[in-house]
Amino acid sequence: MNTTAFLLLRLAIGASMFGHGLVRLPKLNAFSSWMTGNFENTLLPQIIVLPFSYVLPIAEFGIGLLLLLGLFTKTAATLGAIVMILLLIGTALIENWEAIPSQLIHVLFFALLLQFTDRNTFAMDMLIKK
Repeated sequence: MNTTAFLLLRLAIGASMFGHGLVRLPKLNAFSSWMTGNFENTLLPQIIVLPFSYVLPIAEFGIGLLLLLGLFTKTAATLGAIVMILLLIGTALIENWEAIPSQLIHVLFFALLLQFTDRNTFAMDMLIKK
């Protein structure tokens, strides 16, 4: 993978995460209610789902912003993959099979970012290294 391909991949997954968080933050309470409602009949207790429903949009926004800037890229990609794995577990518990391919693609993108971090030349990370 060349540096331009890495940049485009980082910007694409960053835009996706940033956008997910950005649209949910202004309606955080409504999003939380929707999410907790989806998990009412699952094995996950509300004591886990409720805080996660508030943290998720903030995490998506932050991870996305870091990736768009190319700042702490390796950490952001690792956290992004962890968030997506947690979402995959939740998606399976509510049997929303249609959402799983999109989440798996996100994990693949994060894995590619981690695999090719040395190609991250168009990034704020490069300013920190100097």
